[in-house]
Amino acid sequence: MVNEQELVKACQNNDRKAQTAFYNLYKGKLMGVCRRYTRTPDEAEDIYQEAFVKIFNNIHTLEKAGAVGAWVRKTVIHTAINYYHANLKFQQNTDYENTLLSNDDYPNLLANLSNEELLTLINQLPDGYRMVFNLYVIDGYSHAEIGQMLGVSENTSKSQLSRAKELLRKQLKPMGIISYERT
Repeated sequence: MVNEQELVKACQNNDRKAQTAFYNLYKGKLMGVCRRYTRTPDEAEDIYQEAFVKIFNNIHTLEKAGAVGAWVRKTVIHTAINYYHANLKFQQNTDYENTLLSNDDYPNLLANLSNEELLTLINQLPDGYRMVFNLYVIDGYSHAEIGQMLGVSENTSKSQLSRAKELLRKQLKPMGIISYERT
């Protein structure tokens, strides 16, 4: 079996079989990322394919084949954001200077859900909230980075995250999943 670094080198040499293998290697891992940023499986597929066009057009610039996983994931996320900007017209919310974010335990609460349940809940969020929630909670970007990627202020990112969490709390409560205070 060919390892990932050998696949990268073959892709850099425009080997079509290697490109197909590379595309399929990441599809299972990153299609879920695409799904979190879209409303439909078809949109997710479009983003994934568009990301891989970018990846194959730029793979020759990748100097460290060992860093390919992070590079591919970042490309997919940025492609999803670009798709969002091009197709969904980001609706900014009012910028709140003093938005208070609760110090709740979202990663643990969300761990109680199956991937499909989590995806369903996230997809019910308004587009702006969904983008910020995915970027901050799941993908680990800072509010400053999110603001830059989405073309909004850092405080708008914070506000949208706060509102996304509040909507999720309301969705989780009927499911018997509620936030709890740390002692």
